[in-house]
Amino acid sequence: MSPVAYKIALLPGDGIGPEVLEAAVTVLDAVSKHFRIGLRYERHDAGAELYRRTGESISPRTMEAIESAHAVLFGAAGLPDVRKPDGTEITPQIDIRERFGLFASLRPCRLFPGVPTRVKAEAVNMLVIRETTEGLFAGRHDPIELSDESVSDRLTITRATSERLFALAFEQARSRRQSEGTPGHVTLLDKSNVLRSNAFMRKVFDEVAQRYPDVTSDHLYIDAASMMLVTEPERFDVVVTENVFGDITSEIAAGVVGGLGIAPSGDISLEHGVFQPSHGTAPSIAGQNKANPVATILSAAMLLDWLSYRHSDKECRNAAAAIRSAVEAVLREGPRTPDIGGTSSTGEVTSAIVHSLEATVSSEA
Repeated sequence: MSPVAYKIALLPGDGIGPEVLEAAVTVLDAVSKHFRIGLRYERHDAGAELYRRTGESISPRTMEAIESAHAVLFGAAGLPDVRKPDGTEITPQIDIRERFGLFASLRPCRLFPGVPTRVKAEAVNMLVIRETTEGLFAGRHDPIELSDESVSDRLTITRATSERLFALAFEQARSRRQSEGTPGHVTLLDKSNVLRSNAFMRKVFDEVAQRYPDVTSDHLYIDAASMMLVTEPERFDVVVTENVFGDITSEIAAGVVGGLGIAPSGDISLEHGVFQPSHGTAPSIAGQNKANPVATILSAAMLLDWLSYRHSDKECRNAAAAIRSAVEAVLREGPRTPDIGGTSSTGEVTSAIVHSLEATVSSEA
């Protein structure tokens, strides 16, 4: 039995968010029963629909609940027709990152057998680590004078955040080598030939690399690397980069392995973790039972890994591994949702993953 009953804050959000979140909870319920993990859920509103009703996208009460939770599972938030007065969309996930200092977004991208890809590759298994509090998001709240002639955004890189980010990247490369047999290599993507902020970022990266002599590293310019992600995706292990570069890079990597429907993520600090699919709210298919739940289910597995790391709980680690094995089996044999070449519904895929999970756990008992 796990040492504690974990409090999990659930934020369904908008569009397909509630559907894929409930799919992930169904899988979490199944796996927690078999591995005797105590999970206690608390649901909270956040997102565009809340903003439409109340004028705020996330409430102070929900922020307090997140602070006291062991982890957060987020569906998806934002709708294209709901915008703030400055023209930008509602992004409570960014508010959460800023409030709790979630400086890194971990975005695994793996090519699963059975998932179609337009790229000629067979063994893609990379982790994109995106910085999430600085870079081109640093000046998000800077006051500006409204003008029809020009506008600017601030790009800021600090040593403190960069050192934490790069140390995490090297630790992840070392851990992945041990658990998955990956090379143990970190690649920094930057534009240091033009941007002074990125030249500074590269300098800090090289300093941190010296602390990890057992992990190899290199750096590439972001434009060349974007091409290589498509033409040579198998060359990458752990990729780390600035906020906006990471946002774009992680979507390219997800496209290489079959799309955002199978791309999980976790935004973390040293104390807090928020886990959610990399995809958006897809309002055009909301409520139609067509959404791919795999990204959110894999995000739930990342949540269990986080609990295992934070609380030295091997049952959570074993449960996460069981979820990933079940997902891999279903992606290989089917059923699959339409976005990855199938015809099945959200519910059918979720049920198949639960069935695969229960069959595997029962055979090992």
